[in-house]
Amino acid sequence: MTSGHHGFASSWVASANGHTDFPLQNLPFGVFRRAGTTELPRVGVAIGDEILDVSACLAAGCCDEAEPLAREAMRACASPALNALMAMGTAARRALRRALLDLLDVNTAGHRQLTARHALVPQRDAELLLPVQVGDYTDFYASVHHATNVGSMFRPDQPLLPNYKWIPIGYHGRASSLVPSGTPVVRPRGQRKGPSDAEPTVGPSRSLDYELELGAFVGTGNPLGSGIDVHQAEDHLWGLCLLNDWSARDLQAWEYQPLGPFLAKNFASTLGAWVVTLEALEPFRAPLAARAAHDPAPLPYLASEHDRLYGGFAITVEAWLRTARMRAAGEPSHRLSHGTSLDLYWSFGQMLAHHASSGCNMRPGDLLGSGTISGPARDSRGCLLELTWRGAEPITLPNGETRAFLEDGDELTLTAFAERDGVPRIGFGQCSGEVRAALA
Repeated sequence: MTSGHHGFASSWVASANGHTDFPLQNLPFGVFRRAGTTELPRVGVAIGDEILDVSACLAAGCCDEAEPLAREAMRACASPALNALMAMGTAARRALRRALLDLLDVNTAGHRQLTARHALVPQRDAELLLPVQVGDYTDFYASVHHATNVGSMFRPDQPLLPNYKWIPIGYHGRASSLVPSGTPVVRPRGQRKGPSDAEPTVGPSRSLDYELELGAFVGTGNPLGSGIDVHQAEDHLWGLCLLNDWSARDLQAWEYQPLGPFLAKNFASTLGAWVVTLEALEPFRAPLAARAAHDPAPLPYLASEHDRLYGGFAITVEAWLRTARMRAAGEPSHRLSHGTSLDLYWSFGQMLAHHASSGCNMRPGDLLGSGTISGPARDSRGCLLELTWRGAEPITLPNGETRAFLEDGDELTLTAFAERDGVPRIGFGQCSGEVRAALA
């Protein structure tokens, strides 16, 4: 059995034992309340098609036998965000996970099962909220395939700038416009200037795009003026989630030089509801993508042999589109692309170590985005900018509709899962948003 993963053990929650994103081995954390109520939000874990109310379990006494650190972590789960639990660090997360695995295992004593059943809330009856109160959000550019493709469109003679393979490139995003999955996304307005336009105009974006990403949350941070050693970076990371960094490509093309993304990225970024812990992902660790023979080795503050061998995660990521016409006809979503986080050039540990290397103080709940995850194949490109090559090669959907970029009424959904022989498959749920028309 992989440590902390509980092998092929079953749960007394029957829906966790079939084909599900949320078997016993996953137990991702989120924040919820019963839909249509004024209940206070609190922390829960997904198990099958249910949510276990963690603080309710503690109050009911079904975790009285858990170790003290686990019970302290359970008390933090009465909060309306995961920040308090994240601030407790790795040991508390692991202790809480052990207690929950023990409680939800099929072999748990019957009286404990009966008590814990009263702490279950069907996911269909729950309102899922932002899992974390994000203070700061930084989006990286960690996929070399994405960076090369985008660079080829704008700088065909030099797709990658000289710094790319030396330094994890990122920009500071807008935490205030992070929204939970299911929140409609209003088409942004801004300045846009086409190559043949004499001057810019102001209006709704004509090139609205998605970005297929994973996000990593900081657990314990570091004091201002200090750093985070790359060898200990993962001790400061708490878990991963789905992230869609919506992008207005026409606004971006006009504004991004010389200082980078601004209004093209600050109107909305959608977060998945569930944060998958590093313990749940342990069986899916893998080496980082091999660097080309002529690529520079990471500088010492970014170099860790353990990170090179185990810092990658074999997570499949997918993007699905369902247009208004498809919904009206009852047609299913169409998969636009699928890739893997193993194609990332930089690990989350390297991103965090670099971010803090200037003395920047990271705090519990800070979010690091991977940037668009793209691979070498066309169907592994993680955004429409790449899939349609800046709109020059529109894609045709199964119903005959075409798309260069997103149109009003389009619903874009991201999914992710990890699987390999010998352990149960785990998933991340969904990260969805429907495009609404720009405000007048």
